[in-house]
Amino acid sequence: MLLLFIAISTLVLSVPASADVLHVGPSQQYAEPRAACLQARPGDTVLLHAAIYRGAYWIENIAGSINKPIVIRGESRDAVVFDGGSESIHFSDCSHLVVENFTVKGQIGNGMNCDDGGTIETPTHHITFRDLTFAAMSATGNNDQLKLSGLDSFVVENCVFEDGSAGGSGVDMVGCHYGVFRGNTFQRQGSNCIQAKGGCRFLRIERNRFIDGGQRALNLGGSTGLQFFRPLDAPYEAADIQVVANVFLRSIAPIAYVGCVRVSVSNNTIIDPVRWVVRILQETVDPSRFLPCGNNIFQNNLIVFRSSISRHVNIGGNTDPSSFTLRNNCWYNVDAPASSRPQEAQLTETASLFGQDPLLRSYATGDGQPLPASPLRGAGYASTEPAIDIDGRQFAQPPSIGAYEIDGATSVDEQNIQPTIRITRTIGGSWVEVADNHLPIQVRVFDLLGSHVATVDVTAARQFISTASVAFVVP
Repeated sequence: MLLLFIAISTLVLSVPASADVLHVGPSQQYAEPRAACLQARPGDTVLLHAAIYRGAYWIENIAGSINKPIVIRGESRDAVVFDGGSESIHFSDCSHLVVENFTVKGQIGNGMNCDDGGTIETPTHHITFRDLTFAAMSATGNNDQLKLSGLDSFVVENCVFEDGSAGGSGVDMVGCHYGVFRGNTFQRQGSNCIQAKGGCRFLRIERNRFIDGGQRALNLGGSTGLQFFRPLDAPYEAADIQVVANVFLRSIAPIAYVGCVRVSVSNNTIIDPVRWVVRILQETVDPSRFLPCGNNIFQNNLIVFRSSISRHVNIGGNTDPSSFTLRNNCWYNVDAPASSRPQEAQLTETASLFGQDPLLRSYATGDGQPLPASPLRGAGYASTEPAIDIDGRQFAQPPSIGAYEIDGATSVDEQNIQPTIRITRTIGGSWVEVADNHLPIQVRVFDLLGSHVATVDVTAARQFISTASVAFVVP
């Protein structure tokens, strides 16, 4: 069976002339966000004016549409602040929303919640969280800055998560599907930066920065009460996740595979992990139902570490480490290059570099960008995925190892050589959206394994592709 992943993006079209702007704030039409949101119709904008808002605001059962989302926007990211309270906003059973451009801080529960209201068969869906700042929490337990439960088809992009709760996550997901994390920065987190558990599937974590990411910067899986799984019979904590072109600086363990299957961690740069580089664990144990953690990939990653780490990979019981694919990584022990090779006998690694100085621009300051003479150039495993590096440059084929391509090219955005192509999965296929100035265009459709499954002529700004196995498309 093909492994599937859909790069979900919520398309925000220009607001039609008939749409309304609902003003919120002191001396405005609405004093608080909930009242305005409950009156909003598809295409409307709820504009939050500069003020301190104290939640919690429960917003339930509001829905935009695929071409007319309801936009909840702060007029200033720094001046619109949800400060304190048990949480800022709690979205429940909503769809087609864009939430953007304000700050959330100081909550004693979760910073913000978005869930399906416990109606597992009807998830909340098509939500974009963009340009938000989640700052110092007042909680210290298992509290999260952004808690997502039963959310499908969502995007978290260009957000900042900093100073999270000591026992919580920047983003915690339970039973979420078809989501993208892109261009975010996580700093000084407690347990995790991002946690995906409880049946999470089809997620993409790309081009983010994780700095002092806590115990497990990425907890790919976890441990979930059986009643909270979505779907209820999922045989894994997490599955079909891509982690590509990210940078990790410190954290106890940057990557933790925990009861997950078919997870690919590729072209990432990992600097100064504190205790382990990778953990392979199984916390939800029931062989009659749950698959052992296995059939995962770790490739094209740069790992720069010191002799003070406990060991390279921590392997727990009830896992299947021999089924992992490790290839084309670069392992470099700064203190003792000759001792760079991982020693875990259960793991087999091919075509990797051990003990070769990657020639980074400034390892001492955490700058992981390689110099032109780096041995990482062209040493990666050839694949069409990921297409671009953390700075927006196209990866060569074969790519450089790590999150940065070493070809000196101008970024894709600056060259405008690769148009933005957005994909929205739906029943029977996917919608492909391309800017008018790039039409017509021929795109190639690939699955998660990088296999070419179709070539399609796109002649309209929004065109349906009736191909079930779309993972990503490139021109």
